Amino acid sequence: MPDNASFGTVRPSSLRQPHPGARRPRLVPMSTAAHSPADSGLAESGLRPLTVLTAAEAASRAAAHAAAVRERTAAHLERRARGEKHPVEDFLFTYYPFTPGQMAAWHPGAGTAVEAPGAAEGATSGADGAAFVAELAARKWYARYTESGLPLIAMDRETWCAARGSGALFIRDLLARTLGREGTFGCFGLHEWAMVYRQTDEEHRHAQVPFRLSREETDAVVEGHRIRCSHFDAFRFFTPEAKPRNELSPARETMREMEQPGCLHGGMDLYKWAMKLGPAVPSAVTLAAFDLARDIRTLDMEASPYDVRGWGYGAVAIETPEGKAEYVRRQRAFAARGNDIRRDLLAALEPALGSALEPAPDGLPAR
Repeated sequence: MPDNASFGTVRPSSLRQPHPGARRPRLVPMSTAAHSPADSGLAESGLRPLTVLTAAEAASRAAAHAAAVRERTAAHLERRARGEKHPVEDFLFTYYPFTPGQMAAWHPGAGTAVEAPGAAEGATSGADGAAFVAELAARKWYARYTESGLPLIAMDRETWCAARGSGALFIRDLLARTLGREGTFGCFGLHEWAMVYRQTDEEHRHAQVPFRLSREETDAVVEGHRIRCSHFDAFRFFTPEAKPRNELSPARETMREMEQPGCLHGGMDLYKWAMKLGPAVPSAVTLAAFDLARDIRTLDMEASPYDVRGWGYGAVAIETPEGKAEYVRRQRAFAARGNDIRRDLLAALEPALGSALEPAPDGLPAR
């Protein structure tokens, strides 16, 4: 799915009724006139929250999440204000079109609801967290509803599925298929070398970063190795001279058939999928995906032709046996972390999608 593609829509005909044996929710739409029409949408969607947080608990988690995001993005924002480029970390904020502010917005996830103090009699949270809950309730994709007389705020599953369902199904299918495959290790990050193969110094995208080897030696590394890149969003940046050297022909349409856990770019993309799924994913999972993407990006550049030691990083000389061993060791660790996040994303999608939608279509989601 293109980075800038919308999720598309799910036609009403693709919605199913819950399985007859499923436990029926006890959700009662709020009837107060002050509530928006969305107040009853979640009640009709068939979602029963697995966890209910008090307003104070939710506000505390949101504040902690915002602080964690600030810690991870402050240096980037300071560099951006100075007009200073960074060869490693800028990628996380330019290739992936999400701002630190977007990442800082906390989401409880589709399986969790938040008490809404003051919305009706019987709320147990008092005034603690009331301001945050009011802000949460005003966000897109959230709705008010009640359970056993308790006013709650949670993801508006019905509205979200109607607008984002086909894209979410594509992501779910991609994650599940990738999780079911063995990882492939031994590519040694040669995609970065193929992106500069036979380029002139003026053509390099990181003009401010020197190469570890000469231009001739860099080209010789490409020519002396098998290249088996399975990730389209890496392959599409190969130079014209390098593309015929790839033993595979990844395409946008074959992502689900070719994605595998060992791919560094596939691991970084978990951050993209978490952000695109928005309120369905608990923010703790999104933050873990960002951390993984940042760590993978570090290896991606340390093992590249570029010399990033001037920015405080190391060098993984994949043209040597020692460098290859180091690359594979870290690649395997990233694959394990990535599969854990894939499981978490699939678990988050279960209450968001449930059994209400058809399996993902063979084609890509509508743009």
